[in-house]
Amino acid sequence: MSLDPPGYILSLQNNIRARPISWEGAVRAKTITDADLKKIKAIDKVRKEQRKQTVEGDVSTYTTLLLGNNETKSIFESTAKRTDILNYMLVLTGDLMEDVPALTESLVNHPQPYKPFIPLLKQSNNAEDPIPLLTSAVLSSLLSHGLVAHPKSTPEIDEALPKLYSYIAALSNTSDSNLQDIAVQEYSALLRTSKSRQQFWKQRKETLGPLVDVLRNATGGKDNDSTLYSGAGSASTSIRSAAESNIKIGGGVGLQLLYHILLVIWQLSFEGRLVGQGLDEELDIIPLYTQLLRVSPKEKTTRLLLGTLYNLLSYNKTTLMPAALPAKLPAILKNLKTRHLNDEDLLEDLNKLSDMMDDYTSSQTTLGEYSAEVQSGHLRWSPPHKNADFWRENALKVIETDNGDLCKQLASILSKDWSSDKQVLAIGCNDVAFLVKECPEKRTALEKFGLKARVMALMQDENESVRWESLRAVGEWLRYSFEGSQ
Repeated sequence: MSLDPPGYILSLQNNIRARPISWEGAVRAKTITDADLKKIKAIDKVRKEQRKQTVEGDVSTYTTLLLGNNETKSIFESTAKRTDILNYMLVLTGDLMEDVPALTESLVNHPQPYKPFIPLLKQSNNAEDPIPLLTSAVLSSLLSHGLVAHPKSTPEIDEALPKLYSYIAALSNTSDSNLQDIAVQEYSALLRTSKSRQQFWKQRKETLGPLVDVLRNATGGKDNDSTLYSGAGSASTSIRSAAESNIKIGGGVGLQLLYHILLVIWQLSFEGRLVGQGLDEELDIIPLYTQLLRVSPKEKTTRLLLGTLYNLLSYNKTTLMPAALPAKLPAILKNLKTRHLNDEDLLEDLNKLSDMMDDYTSSQTTLGEYSAEVQSGHLRWSPPHKNADFWRENALKVIETDNGDLCKQLASILSKDWSSDKQVLAIGCNDVAFLVKECPEKRTALEKFGLKARVMALMQDENESVRWESLRAVGEWLRYSFEGSQ
């Protein structure tokens, strides 16, 4: 998927192309050689087709000019102290890679294709300094081609890719939306192979964290013309006629930045088996993406959201599906189906995701599934917990089977702190409330298991959901106690 270059970078590159360079002065200062100057002059300020023919006629010479060899330095190493030349050569290199595929192929097959560029990433700590910015643009393009050309990776890729990711991560962590958009577009260029996606995930605290923060900001508001609430819309509506760069959703997040971030995470989701559980446990990805579906302003963003959810849930049904129900994903999908949507890929993913949710819900609301979850020692919002029919049919079995073994295990789960996953306590209190509601005559047995004392203690918990569910459980106990005294 090809993206237009960020406008900020294009403006910077055009500005640099227009600046005069004292090439002869650089030769006199022995910064570059006469031979270097001749090579540069042959392709400088000439028509694109002429430049292409010149480079294609001597690819090895221009590869050596840019990357050096055992005998000569790269132009970037020899001009390290001339920022004007560095800037110009970085822009020129980007142009050559775009216009002359044969040169790009030669560059990625060079013994050390990334060596001249890596030091330039640290040329300045200022995020807006042009040299690191232009270097990251060139290096992300070069590495993108290198990853495809060498799918089994190389020591050079293994060294360069983490360093480039770290630089891009610093860009994405700024408050400047222009720099953020540069970062996510460079991520997208790199995430073309399984190797690059795995490395991105390995560095997820610095790479993925800032992107998810932006997505959370985006859920802070709802656009009146979202695909969920207003369907595809018409050309006459204001949001459809506005320039996309001016469209903002929650938290002031621009549509272009939102789309590019969603694209990056969609690319990452093709490693669903590797990343799914971590995205759930560390970032609550299912509730977040469900909320984003509510505010999605365009079909193209909705398509990426649905595609990502489908990829992740397909690989992680056991671990991720339970989070989809309390997030109300099935209801969101049902609502989306009532809208007039035109994107065929979107519709295909919507249908597949809806079918997946229906199959899961119908197959998981059983006593066997509930028992297996409780015995695992870790509760999730799987279908049985909020299903009134399930509790009407099975509450007594839960209490009496194997001398109350499930209730004992539930008490054991509730006895733990769960400081890193408070929803476990909320789910446990929810289950106690249903047990008391459906089997009030078993309150004494439930109290002997220690369930009453624990849910009463949890009324003071710091977590709002835990307090609410424990209050509901205690309320059921008090309701039946009061009714019994009448």
